[in-house]
Amino acid sequence: MSKTVEFFFDFGSPTSYLAWTQLPRIASEAGAQIVWRPMLLGGVFKASGNRSPIGIPTKGRYMLQDLARFARRYGVPLAFNPHFPINTLHLMRGAVGYLGSERFQPYAQAVFEALWVQQQDLGNPEVVAAVLNAAGLDAAEFEQQVSDEAVKQQLKDNTEEALQRGVFGAPTFFVGSEMFFGQDRLDFVAEALAQPG
Repeated sequence: MSKTVEFFFDFGSPTSYLAWTQLPRIASEAGAQIVWRPMLLGGVFKASGNRSPIGIPTKGRYMLQDLARFARRYGVPLAFNPHFPINTLHLMRGAVGYLGSERFQPYAQAVFEALWVQQQDLGNPEVVAAVLNAAGLDAAEFEQQVSDEAVKQQLKDNTEEALQRGVFGAPTFFVGSEMFFGQDRLDFVAEALAQPG
């Protein structure tokens, strides 16, 4: 597989969740590989001057309606989390820690679904531990991962790289050097992946 699509994401973004439900199919149909790029959206917002649309009342109301529209179109469950926004620092460190192992996909599924289907408060460490244990993951191992200095640094590096490449929000995709922002741009991602070479 020579084609790749980089997926910069943060679990705390409902649009990252929606993209996660669709990107594997898009990549598979194009014969492409997903390069998972966990980043810290809060850090991106702070450095870029951007903020969540939910923070703007009229835009936030519209976004909630639009999220529901896309969930219906994709045929996936979505329930906006009443605990939003959640500090995802530890969750994103967990993504970095599990990346490249067979535990990454079960971890990503457990966290995305806990946040955006089950509406769980993953800002609460006890809830996180219960979610991980239910998914067959070791909560103690998770705690070791998120405390590892190399993991912490990698998340910082990913976030800094995202900023240097022009990322201002999540999800953001790169096909080669071309950037696409938002799960509502997945059709452009598919088109880019379909191009020869």
